[in-house]
Amino acid sequence: MRARLPWAIAILAGCAHSGAAPSQPTGANATEAYLARLIAGDRPAIAATFSDAPAIDDPFAGAVRGADALDRFVAERYAWLAARAARLTPGPVTRAAGRTVVEATLHLRHEGHDVNLPIAVVGEDAPAGRVRALRVYHSFWPLEGHHRVRAPLLPRDQNAHADGAVADYQRALAAGDVDAIVAAFEPDGYFREPSGEPWVHRGQAELRKFMTQILGAGGIGIDHATITDDGKICAIEFNAVRFGKRAMAPQAGLAIYERGPTGRLHAARIYDDVNVEVLVAQ
Repeated sequence: MRARLPWAIAILAGCAHSGAAPSQPTGANATEAYLARLIAGDRPAIAATFSDAPAIDDPFAGAVRGADALDRFVAERYAWLAARAARLTPGPVTRAAGRTVVEATLHLRHEGHDVNLPIAVVGEDAPAGRVRALRVYHSFWPLEGHHRVRAPLLPRDQNAHADGAVADYQRALAAGDVDAIVAAFEPDGYFREPSGEPWVHRGQAELRKFMTQILGAGGIGIDHATITDDGKICAIEFNAVRFGKRAMAPQAGLAIYERGPTGRLHAARIYDDVNVEVLVAQ
């Protein structure tokens, strides 16, 4: 978090309308296939991934509910992405607790510049490879040079608790304890801001410098909504609720913590648009 520290992620691609009957999802899990299908403009396949009425939460469109809303959304996002020659580089996939979390990088030619936008999708798994709902996370900073505050998508779950180095990091973040945060990482561990490259802070010296800047006013309080942990990667959907001693309007985000060989954090990758730099300035 900071002046270019958009903690967020999510963008969406749409697709052209088709009168054909919806195809059934094949091969990959529906959450894994979602972004590629959006970029390809395959509206029938996207519709077929849902076990019930379509339900997508997207940073651009907000809550997309039902078949008609899905048609409009997909057409709009497809046109937007096609105009920017969108390409996708897949990233890690985490499965646990009835959810699938997919990370990726969306490559765009936006307003005359090449933009590599980190993006993540969380899917609530349903039988037969389908999903009940999809939630997409990304930052608007690389696209617009500012944040879009995003209201919570999920309520706090008081039973959502991390463990090990992830829990150590969460406690240190809430307390504003820079030493404890740095100690939670492997020596070569890194923190990647929502904007992606070049805002990656690697190694203990860079981590300390960055965290000192961000936590100068105190800790950052977040409420956990879901935890998807496969033992190596822990994905936390959260609502940011406090900065230092100040309460803030709750803002949705997703944080990914990847463990290294010693159990400490090899990586923290953030997907959100929490406007921390504004709060730092204040």
